[in-house]
Amino acid sequence: MKTETATLTPWRDYSLRTSTWRSVLFASALMLAVLMSVWPTLAADKKVADPHADVFSESSYPSATECAKCHRDTYEEWRSSSHAYAAISPVFHKFEQAINNLAPTIGDFCVRCHATAGTQMGEKREAALWERSQVSREGITCITCHRVDEAYLKVNGERRIVPGDIFQPVYGPTGGEGVAKVIKDKDFYKVATKEGERGNQIHLSAIKFEQLDKSEFCGACHQVAVNLGVKLEVVWDQYRASPAYAAGTTCQDCHMSKEPGKAAGFRKGSTAVVGGKEINPERKRHNHALVGPGYPIAHPGIFPHNGAAENWTIEEWLQFDYRAGWGTEEFEEKVDEGEIEDKFPEAWEDVADREEAREIIEDNLDKIDEKKDLRQQVMENGSRIDGPFFEGSKGIGQSLAFSYKVSNINPGHNLPSGSLGAQPELWLNVALIDPDGKNVWESGYVDSAGDMADLHSQDVLDGKLAHDDQLFNLQTKFLTTNVKGTDREMYLPVNFDVDQLPFLRPAAQPTTVINHPPFVRMEGRSIPPLGSRMAEYKVPGNLISKPGKYRLAVRMRSRAEPIYFMKFIGATQDMIRSMNEWMLDIHPYTVEFEVK
Repeated sequence: MKTETATLTPWRDYSLRTSTWRSVLFASALMLAVLMSVWPTLAADKKVADPHADVFSESSYPSATECAKCHRDTYEEWRSSSHAYAAISPVFHKFEQAINNLAPTIGDFCVRCHATAGTQMGEKREAALWERSQVSREGITCITCHRVDEAYLKVNGERRIVPGDIFQPVYGPTGGEGVAKVIKDKDFYKVATKEGERGNQIHLSAIKFEQLDKSEFCGACHQVAVNLGVKLEVVWDQYRASPAYAAGTTCQDCHMSKEPGKAAGFRKGSTAVVGGKEINPERKRHNHALVGPGYPIAHPGIFPHNGAAENWTIEEWLQFDYRAGWGTEEFEEKVDEGEIEDKFPEAWEDVADREEAREIIEDNLDKIDEKKDLRQQVMENGSRIDGPFFEGSKGIGQSLAFSYKVSNINPGHNLPSGSLGAQPELWLNVALIDPDGKNVWESGYVDSAGDMADLHSQDVLDGKLAHDDQLFNLQTKFLTTNVKGTDREMYLPVNFDVDQLPFLRPAAQPTTVINHPPFVRMEGRSIPPLGSRMAEYKVPGNLISKPGKYRLAVRMRSRAEPIYFMKFIGATQDMIRSMNEWMLDIHPYTVEFEVK
C-alpha cells in the first residue's frame, strides 16, 4: 500500500503541479518579453547615465572652439553669423515650442536643422540651452557642413554629420594638400596627431567633397516644407528659376564673397594658421559670416559665441543685467559710492566678475555692430528705390499723386526671401512734410508696439490708430479658409476656424494637385529676381494747404519678425524690445518740390 501510495499520483495533484509549472513558464516568458521590450530604453538610460558614454558622444562631435585653434579668422567670421545663431535664437525656441504644442507630431523636425549635432547626439527636442552641449548650442557649426560626405539635396534638413573625434577627416571644396604638408612635418608645426601627444590636435586629412561649394548643398536646409505641405523655406525654388542659376552663380558666390550679397569674387588668404605659420596664404577664402538679412536678439553674453564667456553658465548670463551697465566703470563707481543699491545674484556679487563679464559683453557687442553693417550692405546691395514720380500738377488744395519704383536687383532670389509666412517684414515708409516742417501725411507708420498699421495691429483693432490703407508691404502672408469659405490672414498655417483643437497632418490628396494644402495657402508679395513693383500713393488735397517747399521722405524698413507674432509665441518684453531695436532703414532719402 505504501508503494502504491508512493508511486501512484492522484490526477488532481498532477494537474495542480502542471498548472503551477505552466504559470511559472508563462510568467517567465512574460517577464522576458517585457524585458526585451524595455531593454532599448533601459540601455539608453544607462548610456545617458554613463559619463564615459557622454564624453565619447561629445568627442565625436568636435566644437568650433577646437577648430578655432588653427582657423581663428574663420571662427571670428562665423561666431556672429546667423548659422552660429541657429540654436541660440530665443524666437526660434519660442516658435518651435508653440508649433509643437499645436502639432505634437512634428517632433524634431525643426531642431534637426537648427541643432544638427545635438539632434544626432540624442538631445531632447525641448531641451533648454543650459541643458545642451556646447556643440549643440553652436547650431550650424563647423562639423555641420565639413563632416558631411553625402549629397542629400531637398530633404528638409534630414542630413547626417559623420561622427568622429578631432583627428577624423573633414570635407571641403578642395583637397587636403595643406593638411598633408602639416602632418608630414608635424614637429615643426607643433601639432598632435593622436591622443597623448603635445601640440594642437588636428584632423589628419581633408577630403574634397564635390557638393560643398554648390547651391545644392544649401538646399537641404533652405528649402523646407512643413508637414501640411506649406513651404516655409523657398529659397531653392526661387533660385532654380533665377537669372543667377542660369548664369551658374551659386549661393556661395554671393553669400561668402568679399562683397556682401554680390558675386564679386573671393578674398585670398590662409584659412589656417598652424604653429604661428600661415598655410596656403594665396588660396581662395570663403567668408564664413555667410552674410544675410538675419540678426540676433539674444543676450550678448550668450551670443556671439565667445570662448571666454564659457566661464559662466547660460543661466548665470541671463541674470547679468548688461542694459543697466553692470561692470562698467561708471556703474561700479556709483555702487561703491552708494548711489546705486543693487542686490546682485550670487554669480555676480564679485565686482571683478562683473567687470570681466562686461569686457566679454563689449567684445560681443562690437561683433554685433559688425553684423549690423554687413546686414545693411547686403540689403542695400540687393534692392533699389527710384522716385518719386509725380502725376499731374502740384497746387494748393489739389490731391498729390506719386509713386516709387521698388526693384530687386539681386539675380538670385526674391526680395525678401528666406523663411516666409509670418516673417520677414519689408515695407516702405513714406512721409510728406509741409513748409513748416510738420508731418502732414504718412504711410508705413508703426503702432505703439512697433507693428505696421495693418489687420494685425492691436492699436488698429482697438480703434486707437487709423488703418494704413496705402501700405506697401512685401511680407508674405498665410491665408486660411474659415467655415464660410472666405480667407483670412493668420500668424501660422493653422486653421483655427475649422477646428479649435487642430491636429496638423498632410492632406489626403497630393498637395501638388492644387499647389497648396486645402484650407491653407500662402499669399506671396515678394519681388522676383531683377523684378520691380510700383508703390502708388495719393495725398488728399486738404492736406496741401499752403504754398512753399514740401519734402517727401522715403525709406524701406526691414525686420525679421512682426511684434504681433512674437506676442503670439510668448516672447518676453526684452525680446520684443531687441527686435524693434534691430529694425533696419534701407535707402533713406528725401526730395524737395515746390507747391504754388
